[in-house]
Amino acid sequence: MSLPASGPHAPNPSTPPRPSGSVRRTSSIDTTRPHGLEADAVMDGRARDLITRRDGSAMVAQEATLWARVGGLTRVLNEVRADPPRPALDALVGAMVGPGFRGRADALVDEADRGTPLYLLLDDLPGAALVSGYALLHAGAVGGRHDGYLDAAVDQCAGWAGDAGMMTFIRSEHRSPTPHGPLAPVLETPGDPLAWHVMAPLGPHAMRRCRRIDVARADDGLYGVDVWFRDSHTDGAGAETVVHEYAVTAIVDGSSRTVRSIGAAADVLPWAECPAAVGSAARLAGHSLVDLRSWVRRTFIGTSTCTHLNDTLRGLADVGALIDRLVAEGD
Repeated sequence: MSLPASGPHAPNPSTPPRPSGSVRRTSSIDTTRPHGLEADAVMDGRARDLITRRDGSAMVAQEATLWARVGGLTRVLNEVRADPPRPALDALVGAMVGPGFRGRADALVDEADRGTPLYLLLDDLPGAALVSGYALLHAGAVGGRHDGYLDAAVDQCAGWAGDAGMMTFIRSEHRSPTPHGPLAPVLETPGDPLAWHVMAPLGPHAMRRCRRIDVARADDGLYGVDVWFRDSHTDGAGAETVVHEYAVTAIVDGSSRTVRSIGAAADVLPWAECPAAVGSAARLAGHSLVDLRSWVRRTFIGTSTCTHLNDTLRGLADVGALIDRLVAEGD
């Protein structure tokens, strides 16, 4: 049986200029396996908030790193380090970086840390760990054989719908298909060394999850929000391709901290059924930023949604903290 029909393959070719009077949050989590594909995975997370003043000058407002060593096949957290240091996170060692991890992490994070670059990395860790399995599948390290976890995943999102091409392929071939995305355009902007935080080069069989959130003043107390999200993979020869990519635009009320309007676009997705999930983003219109992360996690389930779009949307919860950054700067 041939592979299921692929989804869109139109990655964003470049990073947009930083708007004046804005704050840009960028983050990345690189997952590598320096001691072999079946050995522990090393997850290197980096994030930064950058203020761009109206006169064009820039200032780094906040930075964070999160380093983790995770069981290659079990996804059990074996070691974790953070900067700024957060000794409480040591209590996560031994937990699976998967279902239930975010709830455990939330119980250890002080309220003052919510909305920070470090918290974004912590919240993103399970999704990055999950998608990093693509590197093993692509390299043939897990064989792609059908097993119980595939049955449990049926109908969890649009691409995993029971009657979708991927699940039809699995039932027929008794293995998981391996999608191949388009080559990944370079993120960094040659004329703007501050467009992104510093990221290490990706080696063979690595995965990268990165995101950008731009927040800029609009009119009458409103803020324009531009969000971009990508999962990418480097093959054995070092070629980087895109696995998932989404773009989201929104208008947020600065006083009530609610989403006024929102829209999502699918740039790159593995299967033809996946883009059907973009309509779920409209559910955020009228919703408060305060509990948005937990609300999306709790209610965005089923075949009208996408796991990776949900990850993209949850990052909007940080927009309130980014607005506070702009207000404090007086820009």
